[in-house]
Order: sequence, then structure tokens, then C-alpha cells
Amino acid sequence: MKIFDASFLSRAIFKLRYQIFGLGYLRSLYWKILGMRIGHSTRMAKIFVSWPHQVSIGNNCLLEHYIYFHFDGIYRIGSSIVIGDSVFIGTGCEFNISDSVMVGDNCLIASGCKFIDHNHDYSKRDMPINTQSSCVKGCIILENDVWLGVNVVVLKGVTIEKGSIVAAGSVVTKSIPSYEIWGGVPAKRIGNRP
Repeated sequence: MKIFDASFLSRAIFKLRYQIFGLGYLRSLYWKILGMRIGHSTRMAKIFVSWPHQVSIGNNCLLEHYIYFHFDGIYRIGSSIVIGDSVFIGTGCEFNISDSVMVGDNCLIASGCKFIDHNHDYSKRDMPINTQSSCVKGCIILENDVWLGVNVVVLKGVTIEKGSIVAAGSVVTKSIPSYEIWGGVPAKRIGNRP
């Protein structure tokens, strides 16, 4: 006769965590209390956020582990990192923002992608680069239905228009028109979506 069944305990924990509370329910509640705007049915794993009130996440989104939302600036009102509805963001993505990033609805952002909307000034030769300001910045925009492959880097001032795809490992330095496929370092057009 068995006194203790370990599989019963693991099934009970699974049921409590995923079916009753939902994935990340308490985590979402924690971030909402700190000022982050999170839509209904959005699920998130463990994430890192520097200024929670600067982040707005839409409805029905899925955020995997270790995503870093970093607003690199002083306190200001309003959201600088805006994620639309039904967006997937993979493990280890980084949003390093001084100005803003806007992600439209139904986007797929694979693991390891980075969004950096600012750059260091290097115009003064008599000063070390690390002491010069990061004054060069520009908004990053992903329109609806955009797919970024793993480890894509999107730099300042880029707009990726509706329906575009960026291949894994690409560095996007200029805007991409609708329904095109880009890849490479720096990213260039390699085809069109059917």
C-alpha cells in the first residue's frame, strides 16, 4: 500500500499553477500594481523592467522568460514601450529604449531580438566615447503582422511595415516596406511575401 503518491502532488501543483491561476497571473498582478498596463488574457513569465509605468502590453499576448524592458531616461508620464494585441515575444528579448518603440498587433518576435533606439555621440575627439551623451535617437515602429526571426537587432529610427519578415540574425538599420522579406548584416531585401 502506497502512503504518498508524488504524481498526485505534481498534478495538483500543475492544476493550481496553470489552470486555476493561469500562467503568470500573480506576476501580471504584481506589475499592474507597479504601474504597467497589461491587457486581459496576456500571459508572462519572469521579466525584468526598469520603469513599469513606461510599458503597455495589449490583450492576448504571450511573453516568455527573461525579457528586459529598459527605459533609459528620467521619469516621464506615458508609455514609451507599447506592445499591441496578440503579440508573441520570445525568451531573452531586450527593449533598450530612450525614445519609444511601438509594436503592432499579431507580431511574432523570436528569442534574443533586441530593440535599441539610441546611439552614442562620437563627434568630440578630445573626449572618450563613454563620456559623450547618447543623444542620437529615433522611434522604432513595428506595424501589424510583422515576424522577426531569432536574434534580430532593430536600430534607431526604423519602421518595419505591415506583413514584413526579417530573417534570423539580421541587423535592421533602415525601414522595411510592407510584405517584404529582409535578411543580412545590414539587412537587405531578399524577397517578397506571396
